[in-house]
Amino acid sequence: MKIIITREEAVQKGIWEKVMKMFGVDQDDDTYANEQFILTEEQAKQLQLI
Repeated sequence: MKIIITREEAVQKGIWEKVMKMFGVDQDDDTYANEQFILTEEQAKQLQLI
């Protein structure tokens, strides 16, 4: 199973920092609020989304 989360959703859930680390995104990188990140089931469990 794959889970899609946007940057905006991750920020709202308070997990944006963790998502950034998972995908190698820096504070200096440009990201859009609607930018999507595809999580594996294991990643989603680590972030307590499922």
